[in-house]
Amino acid sequence: MSEPILETQDLTFTYPDGTRALKNINMSINKGEKVAVMGANGAGKSTLFSHFNGLSQPTSGIVKINGEEMKYDKKSLLKIRQKVGVVFQNPDDQLFAPTVQEDVAFGPMNLGLDLNEVDKRVEKSLKMVGMEGFEEKPPHHLSGGQQKRVSIAGIIAMDPELMIIDEPTAGLDPQGVDQVLTILNHLNEKGMTLLVSSHNVELITEFANKIFIVHDGEIINEGSTNDVFSNHEILKKAHLRPPKASEILHKLQKEGLNVQPNKLTTQEACDEIIKAKLSNH
Repeated sequence: MSEPILETQDLTFTYPDGTRALKNINMSINKGEKVAVMGANGAGKSTLFSHFNGLSQPTSGIVKINGEEMKYDKKSLLKIRQKVGVVFQNPDDQLFAPTVQEDVAFGPMNLGLDLNEVDKRVEKSLKMVGMEGFEEKPPHHLSGGQQKRVSIAGIIAMDPELMIIDEPTAGLDPQGVDQVLTILNHLNEKGMTLLVSSHNVELITEFANKIFIVHDGEIINEGSTNDVFSNHEILKKAHLRPPKASEILHKLQKEGLNVQPNKLTTQEACDEIIKAKLSNH
């Protein structure tokens, strides 16, 4: 069994005005997993993510990276940020250098690497996200999908063990969504642990092997993609829609057809309906 790369124990965060944004969050993510945190806007996903590389400090409870409790002095945080990279939802929060090249180089330069190594990492990262040839372009001249890919390249260049991506496909067209998904799956195949937040249910059915549902600052369900998405009551409570395939099967089940609603793709749903029809004859 793989050991946890990220763990929280009773993580609670209260804003200075007394608002409790996170309440006793207990989660564990193993090395090599593809994990999704899902919830409606305002559920606490971004606040939770800000604790995973020390941007926020818990009011109570702890965060552990590779079994070590997170400390918040400058030296410890630098070490954490080499292991845990965060891609923000809005590329404008991340891209600020005059050129793509300088933007992607920023993280590795801050790690104190020599210029030769920085150049190698920039070249490799841009190639991985299909943005080679854009080195001299100003980031603000790029499309939304291109900006997202450059943001991801900037984190890849830091060579983290865990990459956290807040709403990876927000504002992207279907082609942009496919490109980002392909990049993330490729990174995972190379051994990187991935944690994404999204309320795009269809995207997560294709991506995650483990899901946490966050509602009002608490985890209200966790488990495999099939288990979580077939629990329609909890999805409804969290203001999330089930995948279309599961929704259709759920309705057919209510109407008496002998189907299991834990199928997530259109193909699986079709197979399930055909199987049920054949067993009725």
